[in-house]
Amino acid sequence: MFLPILGEENCAEREEVDEAMKLRVDPDLCRACELCTETCPDIFEIGEDVATVEVDFVPSDLEECVRQAAEDCPAEAIMIEGQ
Repeated sequence: MFLPILGEENCAEREEVDEAMKLRVDPDLCRACELCTETCPDIFEIGEDVATVEVDFVPSDLEECVRQAAEDCPAEAIMIEGQ
């Protein structure tokens, strides 16, 4: 397997991604109440019957918004991973 050699700049970017907040919505718990989309519309969207996460990694300036959405979720369907 070929692995590219990473320079210091690329390693720093990879560390930032490794430390970045990730999240998911448990579709079995989500009730599609839309509270998360109201709290943090840049991150969540309502799909057919559940909320979906629209980003792979949460930008640092939206982390507090995501924490608030997870805390406010009546179904406790928002799972924060990392941080």
